[in-house]
Amino acid sequence: MVQQGMREFRLPDVGEGLVDAEILQWHVQPGDTVAVNQVICEIETAKAAVELPSPFAGTVSALLVEAGTTVDVGTPIIRVDDGSGGAADGGEPEEVREKPLVGYGEKAASTQRRPRRRSGGAVGGDGAAAPAEPAGSAALPARDATPAAPAADPEPAAAPGPAPAADGSGPVLAKPPVRKLAKDLGVDLRAVAATGPGGVVTRDDVQRAAAAAAAPAPAAEPAAATVAEPAPAVASAPAAGREERIPVKGVRKHTAAAMVRSAFTAPHVTEFLQVDVTRTMKAVRRLREHPEFAGLKVSPLLLVARALLAAVRRNPGINASWDDAAQEIVVKHDVNLGIAAATERGLVVPNVKGAHALALPDLARELQTLTETARAGRTTPADMSGGTITITNVGVFGVDAGTPIINPGEAAILAFGQIRDLPWVHKGELAVRKVTTLSLSFDHRLVDGELGSKVLRDVGAMLENPKTTALVWG
Repeated sequence: MVQQGMREFRLPDVGEGLVDAEILQWHVQPGDTVAVNQVICEIETAKAAVELPSPFAGTVSALLVEAGTTVDVGTPIIRVDDGSGGAADGGEPEEVREKPLVGYGEKAASTQRRPRRRSGGAVGGDGAAAPAEPAGSAALPARDATPAAPAADPEPAAAPGPAPAADGSGPVLAKPPVRKLAKDLGVDLRAVAATGPGGVVTRDDVQRAAAAAAAPAPAAEPAAATVAEPAPAVASAPAAGREERIPVKGVRKHTAAAMVRSAFTAPHVTEFLQVDVTRTMKAVRRLREHPEFAGLKVSPLLLVARALLAAVRRNPGINASWDDAAQEIVVKHDVNLGIAAATERGLVVPNVKGAHALALPDLARELQTLTETARAGRTTPADMSGGTITITNVGVFGVDAGTPIINPGEAAILAFGQIRDLPWVHKGELAVRKVTTLSLSFDHRLVDGELGSKVLRDVGAMLENPKTTALVWG
């Protein structure tokens, strides 16, 4: 029960359909005074790291979740004494309005904590069995908390069983994003062992089931000679230092699921084009000296982005998405240009909103801000939503070309390889020129070979002769 004057802040949905998030670090400790909208912690969602502001003011009474723990949306994460004399212990929970992050609406949240299952199968204060806590989400004890007496003759906790079947014995309990993941991976939810609170199937449950289905069946073991025969030494755990296991969560987990979904739902086709970009490199040097680009980073990527935007304007069908439910191609009039960025937390693809309408200096400024924000780990879910077409710069890693996987919900992605000095026939003579390789992957459901080839050709033409094509195409 919530004590008088205490408020609990529940983990909000800071993205579209967020299921859970990891508490990366706390910026406050018990006893600290907090103000409304003061950043209290940093969380990592499936898309980005986000600073979480406090929805109310007061004194921190307890941190209910340790840093490094992944918790479900709606789980209480911090308790604050606001000094207002809220709901008394045992009374009705006080309704508070959580202050949302910028770009998301308010939502009401009750300050009454969910009853917890004690170790050993203890029951809640009202005598009813309490729902199990999510794995790894043990709360830090409050300073004024009194240890609860253990239940008499506790029964051992039941192992999680399969989710209730939909054949009359009860519905499968799973959130919409989890159901979609199961559909994408070909997993039957009725056969999945549910480990979530109240028998809810989680994303981890689905991924474990998919991995188990894909794993080869183990070879049959010979029968043991005697019951007391000791296990051979090779059956022991691997020696320390032989391997390292890295948990896949947050951005990496989201990226893995998104790439699997894209690879197995969108039929990919990739085309390649080698381009002489000597004139583009000269244009980059001239732009760096131009007053309008003072203080901005001007790189070849800027002109690649401009070339792709010009190609989209000439071939709008490439800026589209596939509506599977309606069986329609949706052509987008605005170009939200995504730039794949490698960060310490994994690959993120923020996008420049309305890139088609930006002048070149403004596009340079947006690209610089986007890159710096991504490297600092401050990209928000809003920055990564709504993308329509993407560029991935593999050249910065010394790679010539690749077959990039399309960002889910888009029709194409352009890979830009490293720029190298290569022999090239220029004006009828052999010369050393600056050459790069472009590769365009596109969804063959809505982009045929002709359209994909035209887009790649137009990008290459503008990079080969940026001045002339800009004058002709406008």
